[in-house]
Amino acid sequence: MDKREKKKILFIINTMGRAGAETALIELLKKLDTMGIYELYLYVIIPCGELFEGLPDNVHILNKRILTTSLLSYQGRVSIALSVVYSFFYKLTGFRLLRYMVNSIKEQKKSGGKLQYDKLLWRLLATGRPDMLGDYDLAVAYIEGAATYFLADKVKASRKAAFVHIDYQRAGYTRHLDKDCYKFMDKIFVVSQEVGEKFCWVYPQYRDKVRLFRNLLNREEIIRKAKSGLGFTDAYTGIRLVTVGRLHYQKGYDIAIKALAKLKEEGYDLRWYVIGEGMERKNLQILIKKYGLEEDFILMGAKDNPYPYIRQADIYVQATRFEGKSIAIEEAQILGKVILASDCTGNREQIKDGYDGVLFTLTVENLVRELKNVISKPELQEKYAEHVLEKKINFPEDIQALLGLLSGN
Repeated sequence: MDKREKKKILFIINTMGRAGAETALIELLKKLDTMGIYELYLYVIIPCGELFEGLPDNVHILNKRILTTSLLSYQGRVSIALSVVYSFFYKLTGFRLLRYMVNSIKEQKKSGGKLQYDKLLWRLLATGRPDMLGDYDLAVAYIEGAATYFLADKVKASRKAAFVHIDYQRAGYTRHLDKDCYKFMDKIFVVSQEVGEKFCWVYPQYRDKVRLFRNLLNREEIIRKAKSGLGFTDAYTGIRLVTVGRLHYQKGYDIAIKALAKLKEEGYDLRWYVIGEGMERKNLQILIKKYGLEEDFILMGAKDNPYPYIRQADIYVQATRFEGKSIAIEEAQILGKVILASDCTGNREQIKDGYDGVLFTLTVENLVRELKNVISKPELQEKYAEHVLEKKINFPEDIQALLGLLSGN
């Protein structure tokens, strides 16, 4: 097919840091690239992150400059700061949004939830930059916040779609924050049924636009990487627990630390390894020291290849306060791991409690009880590990639903 005849698809995302949505986007771009019939474009609101290096060669990056370093590195933090300053002063955007920001803070306080200033910055970052040049056959905001706001206000496209990866209410988004950006979308793709329901509680008028699109994973590549990497190099012979996820309050590491402390007090020989990085590192280190777990609750930082550690672990734990749909859980399932996860949005669609894993209400006591139960029953571990491999992970009909927008479906 002549290149000029190819349909032009633009994807927009907030960053390219090492996280679930970014990982899923790369797999989607790889799948579309192999078809050879689309021109693929990417625009990143804060053009920084390690996962730029995983993009297919044929994807056109529209940012003038990118950084392939961590968002938490010095360069990454400078990149974020510069993006915020530029957006604030672009056509005096920051001053024009002051009333919006003040009202949004009041709304967050009124709801009784935790103040989430990052949600205000997403609006600033989206509004405070020029319109996107060019016309696209399809433009997709692959994550909530700035990417979706930017798509609604700054992009020309025949069709528009947005992705929702999180429990919309628990994550702190509101109609006021969004300024009804979703009315500009032809489709709204959600990564799980429950994520869709939570979104529709906020936006019932867009229920007919909502469609399921499950995360894409490359089973063969994950297994290959799990076998090719080095993994643990210490001489520890006890039970290894592993969790993959950024260091954030959402991920419930404070509860995990307290649970491990109780188990150690009772004489269990356990170590808990966390693969990921984030702004909560210092707070978690203080808590780890408080409970004397410096040798047992180990913050390993981000890893280019986390799969050997997951493969070598005895139990994978995802004790999160809320999720959308955890790619880390799906990767652990591909590797046949025994999984314990909190009973929250997303997780309960991935695990059948008592059949291929354990769901528990997120408290220290419940986590301790379920870990003790699984550890004491090797036959239970064998059952979960066997059943977890039955999981279906790829759904080609989801991609067809996205591409169907190109033909007006």
